Amino acid sequence: MLSLSKCDTPLGTWLRGMLARAHCNVTLVALANKLARIAWATMRGERKFELGHVAMAG
Repeated sequence: MLSLSKCDTPLGTWLRGMLARAHCNVTLVALANKLARIAWATMRGERKFELGHVAMAG
């Protein structure tokens, strides 16, 4: 999780913000929830996965 927060991507930016305002365990659960929602929406065909839009998903 910490290496992902060092990335200069929308998800990395979102993760750094979460780490700044919430406990590490809360942030980990929020990240798992975000990734699960992205995977679910992609598998259902509701939207095409685009890495640049990850920060806005969920």
